Amino acid sequence: MNRRRAHEEEDGYERLNRKRRRVSENQEIEDRLESLILRVGEKSSSSLESNLEGLASVLEADLSTFRVKILRILTECAIRMPEKCTIYATLVGLLNAKNYNFGGEFVDYIVKTFKENLKTGKWNAARYCLRFISDLVNCHVLAASSLLTLLETLVDCANEDGVPQVRRDWFVFAVLSTLPWVGRELYEKKESQLDHLLVTIDVFLNKRSKKHWPALKVWSADVPHLQEEYLDCLWAQIKKLRQDNWSEKHIPRPYLAFDSILCEALQHTLPTIQPPPHNDGDNYPMPRVIFRMFDYTDCPDGPVLPGAHSIERFLIEEHLHNIIEAYHLERKECAAQLLCFPYKAKIPLEYCIVEVIFAELFNLPTPRYLEICYGSILIELCKLQPSTMPQVLAQATEILFMRIDTMNIACFDRLVNWFAYHISNFQYRWSWDDWEACAQLDPDHPKPRFIREVLGKCLRLSYHQRIKDMTPEALSAFVPLKPEPIYKYSMEGAASLPGTEAAHQLVVCVRNKCTPEEALNVLRELPNPLREGDSTAAHTAYNPLKIDVFVQTLLNLGSKSISHSFAAISKFHYVFKILAESEEAQICVLRNVWELWQRHSQVVCVLVDKMLKTQIVECSAVATWLFSKEMAPYFTHGYLWEILHLTIDKMNKHVSKLSKELQEAREALARDESSSSESEDESGNKKKKDQFKPTEEAVERMEERLEMAHTDQKRLFLIVFQRFIMILSEHLVRADTDARDPHTHWYRATLARLRQVFLLHHEQVQKYSSTLETLLFTQDLDPHILDVFHQFIALTA
Repeated sequence: MNRRRAHEEEDGYERLNRKRRRVSENQEIEDRLESLILRVGEKSSSSLESNLEGLASVLEADLSTFRVKILRILTECAIRMPEKCTIYATLVGLLNAKNYNFGGEFVDYIVKTFKENLKTGKWNAARYCLRFISDLVNCHVLAASSLLTLLETLVDCANEDGVPQVRRDWFVFAVLSTLPWVGRELYEKKESQLDHLLVTIDVFLNKRSKKHWPALKVWSADVPHLQEEYLDCLWAQIKKLRQDNWSEKHIPRPYLAFDSILCEALQHTLPTIQPPPHNDGDNYPMPRVIFRMFDYTDCPDGPVLPGAHSIERFLIEEHLHNIIEAYHLERKECAAQLLCFPYKAKIPLEYCIVEVIFAELFNLPTPRYLEICYGSILIELCKLQPSTMPQVLAQATEILFMRIDTMNIACFDRLVNWFAYHISNFQYRWSWDDWEACAQLDPDHPKPRFIREVLGKCLRLSYHQRIKDMTPEALSAFVPLKPEPIYKYSMEGAASLPGTEAAHQLVVCVRNKCTPEEALNVLRELPNPLREGDSTAAHTAYNPLKIDVFVQTLLNLGSKSISHSFAAISKFHYVFKILAESEEAQICVLRNVWELWQRHSQVVCVLVDKMLKTQIVECSAVATWLFSKEMAPYFTHGYLWEILHLTIDKMNKHVSKLSKELQEAREALARDESSSSESEDESGNKKKKDQFKPTEEAVERMEERLEMAHTDQKRLFLIVFQRFIMILSEHLVRADTDARDPHTHWYRATLARLRQVFLLHHEQVQKYSSTLETLLFTQDLDPHILDVFHQFIALTA
């Protein structure tokens, strides 16, 4: 008996071991298949055709065991590596020729993936799915008539009523962007149906609104390069392709080598695909304007840059954008991949790369990735290609500077940030002398403003003497003042100021490590200038002199570093809260921060940010202060708008955080209620886990907090837009009274800043668009101001 038991145990052990080995072997085979599929098309000693043939045989042999895995990997590769779309289509074509059933299963799988991507709003993945489905026609997996039915269905979605234009635009863009791959095949087999499809698209594009176009242009002028709306540009490229009989020179087509095998395969038809209907919560890709900086005349002798309306330009740019998307987190690898572009012998590659990177950096309303991402990639490109890339980048910088007069203000800011960062990595070397003529221009002109802003940003990355030494004498007026605090209580004539004695006492007190209460005692006897001669003034009125003495003295003592300032704010936070209870008092605090640190804009930005975080000042107070009369002379300085945007961002993040917390609490409460029917024992075991679950009262309190936050957010936007309208309208009235041209550099810059606020915070502002239209952007406003609002509304209309 014991022997039998031992034998059984041994047998069981063997079975278990065999099972483990089998699982392990299967996993190894799966990993090997995945690696083979992923790497097909990479550089190899064998030809692509022989690699594809070999891989198709390997996959066919493993179809019975790993069918689902192979379906998934092929589909994912086609979506994630769209530049290898034709390679994977050829592979599917070869498998279909060998195994018709697998071809049908693959068509079902890719269609299911396409529908899922449409449903979940993964628009890029859906577009690459559609491209892959189209390319299957070239490989005789799908019938051309079947694909045309699908494309017609998608174009019909562009003619739906009651849906946003951005939805309709996407369907047309998706169809147009597949035609370079499959246009020739459709033209040869179904010419009349293809012509009908193109006529439908033409009708749609002709009646389509382009109100949003001016808001998304990098340059307001279309000289020397037309800044085309993305659908118009692609349509012009497709029309040119059609004139060329659908022949292009960029897409690799490995299936041509297997034409004799593929043409004998049986074809499948697509099932009926009906795109999901529009829901109010759906987000669609925003419209774009195609950035153009170079044409063939800018490139020296060598390969010719494809024309703006050639389909090759679209294909090259899309491929480069995909490389940046795939490698943007690894700047060295990204630069190497860009320079290894497969068709670099046919094009001036450095010019194409620089144009695409600047197109990403200047993308409106926001770039895809952090601005520094593009700057770091450009530096790596200069290191990898030192003989050509720095010269192309210098040429691009000069072109951008020459056209800066008509540049969108958000792009202007990004150009300033990039240029300062770039030259800081190359010992600040630049041909500054070439820009000396700018010293003669109006200080508010974009060119002098650009130089001033760049030197200001360079100061943040270096030190004052370094910036002073590198700047030629002719441009010395643009060098920032030495960044040091201006503490009025230690300057000449300070003895006559009313708070000087208290300020000196406070210095001693703080240095002796006093408590916040002791600091308040020093300020207690200071008179309130607001009550002088007015005995009836409310006793609750804030005291500007106390705030003046306290803020300037404390921050001057902490001026050694940002850390010292933060420590001072943290220690005396209680005093700030006592002195700055009302909005007027908070504005007074901000005025004193500015008065002390106006020579060092970075410190002002950092301190305002800290005061917002610690709730010493409210967002509305910062906005009111920035638009006050004493700040008007600084309206063309970038740091003022930096502070405004960080303030709005702070409010938006606060609302977003409360929304997320409320949603999580509601979900937790719903889960709790649904599980309340469980037995008492189970409930007892869960007691510890569930003790932090919110109650209905807690959820109600969170709803109230969120409602208050929404009210504050709406109030902030109302303040910002109302002040914009006031200062712009006052300028127009003054210009009319004095019979002057109102379109000064100041006016154009301020109007551009209004557009920038709309664009950068469009998701949040959109919620209050009807309120803004009713209260502020009424029909009696100046058309230029009103036009900015209408362009914003058209962005997601």
